[in-house]
Amino acid sequence: MKREDKTKIIESLVERINANNKIYLADCSSLSVEKINQFRRSCFQKNISMTVVKNSLLKKALEQAADSRLVDLIPALKGATAIMFTEVGNAPAKLIQEFRKKNDRPILKAAFVEENIYIGDKELNALANIKSKNELIGEVIGLLQSPAKRVLGALQNNAEKKDAA
Repeated sequence: MKREDKTKIIESLVERINANNKIYLADCSSLSVEKINQFRRSCFQKNISMTVVKNSLLKKALEQAADSRLVDLIPALKGATAIMFTEVGNAPAKLIQEFRKKNDRPILKAAFVEENIYIGDKELNALANIKSKNELIGEVIGLLQSPAKRVLGALQNNAEKKDAA
């Protein structure tokens, strides 16, 4: 690969890394082509962008990224690496868990989600349990509606009792 091609790839990676604050690194090696394609389709269906990259190029991209904390992901760059970008922080973790019910891979190498660094496959459950922005908003709305519903229910019961009397 020519130097110009490598530079273009690194610049593209830096641009994507800077544009996303939810980044997963996974090891998909030893999966058959059929299984990799299934995983890619699953990623596509969940709006997760997945690309297999060379570790040397990804290392340079992480070093050039705007967020200096991303260099903490570099020690995880061993073996084949797939980089995943997403809008929903827990989507890739849930997808990996679901896919691993039938396969031994992909294995989570590292992740940068919600301003935190996660290293190793042992962090997969913690990442899967992170609530998305929409889930948190739904919970807050539910909590805010609950007292109002109780008050309305009490008022309706009170009105029904007066009507019965």
